[in-house]
Amino acid sequence: MKQAMDAEQPLIAHLEELRKRLIRILIVLVIVFSFCYWKSTLLFQFIKNPLELYMPPNSTLSMLKLTEGFVTELKLSFMAAIFFAMPYILYELWKFIAPGLYADEKKYVSGFVISASILFFTGAYFCYEFVLPLAFKFFLSYANEGISANLSLSWYLSFIVKLMLGFGVVFELPVIVFFLAKIGLITDKKLRKYRGYSIVGIFVVSAMLTPPDVVSQVMMAIPLIFLYEISIFVAKIFGKKELEESKLYE
Repeated sequence: MKQAMDAEQPLIAHLEELRKRLIRILIVLVIVFSFCYWKSTLLFQFIKNPLELYMPPNSTLSMLKLTEGFVTELKLSFMAAIFFAMPYILYELWKFIAPGLYADEKKYVSGFVISASILFFTGAYFCYEFVLPLAFKFFLSYANEGISANLSLSWYLSFIVKLMLGFGVVFELPVIVFFLAKIGLITDKKLRKYRGYSIVGIFVVSAMLTPPDVVSQVMMAIPLIFLYEISIFVAKIFGKKELEESKLYE
């Protein structure tokens, strides 16, 4: 009975700590959301820019439902809040898992937050600057004579936000590999050995994180394969050496 209570106390403590972290994240999100909603007109113009480059004449973004404009504005503000608050979210995530790490692993908190944030924003920027224009150029080329492209506001927002957040997340791969390699869960040899299976998995993940079209999936898969190759190098440089691994089993 006593052992069960002792095991239950750490679980309750972890849940309480998680609750505190989530409340802090929620407060920050509310503050950032308020600012984003205030500047929602500028945000919407920003996400419209890649589309307007290739939008055919007489084509528009349309409100198909009475409340679509208002709901889209709320969704855009919320997604932008998540985007801008990502460094703080990553910080709270790290502080939650830090107690379970060794002392030499806890010192990477600043490096984790900075590198993960940079990679996240780099992925989102890559999507905005390169992927979206190519996707719009390709798909809107079908809007020729007799065909107008009248796109739904809510659909367009879902399309662009899903892609940008998806690219931001998958660009975190080198950081994830770095910490898994530091604690010895993966090695560069394992990453090379399972490269073929990983490439298949990359295309599966790309299909899950992008809209159901081949162009978007390939545009995500290609940089992700490149990041996988970088991750092999990261694991080789920063991972546990074979001698260290052998000592763990002596």
